Amino acid sequence: MTTPPSNHSIPASVDTIRNVAIETLTQAGITDPEVDADLLIGHVLSQSRGQVQAAGILRTALGETDAAAILELVRRRSLREPLQHITGRAPFRSLELFVGPGVFVPRPETEQVVQFAIDALRALPDAEPIAVDLGTGSGAIALAIAVEVPNARVFAVENSPEAFPWTSRNFGAVAASNATLVFGDLAEALTELDGTVAVVISNPPYIPVDAIPRDPEVRLFDPARALFGGPDGLDVVRHVSRTALRLLRPGGQIVIEHGELQGAEIRALLAADGWRAPATHRDYTTRDRATTALAPPPADR
Repeated sequence: MTTPPSNHSIPASVDTIRNVAIETLTQAGITDPEVDADLLIGHVLSQSRGQVQAAGILRTALGETDAAAILELVRRRSLREPLQHITGRAPFRSLELFVGPGVFVPRPETEQVVQFAIDALRALPDAEPIAVDLGTGSGAIALAIAVEVPNARVFAVENSPEAFPWTSRNFGAVAASNATLVFGDLAEALTELDGTVAVVISNPPYIPVDAIPRDPEVRLFDPARALFGGPDGLDVVRHVSRTALRLLRPGGQIVIEHGELQGAEIRALLAADGWRAPATHRDYTTRDRATTALAPPPADR
């Protein structure tokens, strides 16, 4: 691994420190070292990626204090600490969320999964359709739905004491008066909504307990309770299925994010629970990413 310059040779311009950051992150195995370098520099300088790149082209001077701060962030990222933990922010659709240790960092692929719920809600004639996000984590899914479908009433459930402060902070920061946050077990929460909900969505933990995540950022920093779902990875999915059957009105839709090899298992699980028309959908990388199904009439649950 390339070691950033010592304090005796701190880079004095943006282009120099950018090159050092890119080389260091490349040696550390970061997938997009240029992107991460720009974002880390921009975080310290309060600049966008474009501004950082322009400053690099212009060889803009860099103060010693800022340079030292950037090199420290690059060092942390080279140890595979998630970029979002370092900056304290995670973009998600139109939102920028607060994240850090104890809460799952929302992923770009989940942005596409949320679209299924948004499309279903927008297609309804209801004046105030109800959506529920089970295991909301940072609040990314629930808040995106609330912002993009402003006529919907959105409820989010989270039971992690470590994640919930981040969830609360995001709910306080995002202007979404139609979103309600509940601390509770997703298997038992929101009984007052039974039979009235239009869409239930969840990105539950789905990694089998004996599997080892490939990426160090996931393996070392994401909370285990947000990753692992029992021996086959589907323990929480089973709870989500049963809770959604209780919450949804007939014809309501469930949306579950999952691993790329779990589509067939989840379709079978949902069919066994009585769900109608289970279907698995691919993400933009052509990997199975989400399964949807429709709630049956009450007599068939």
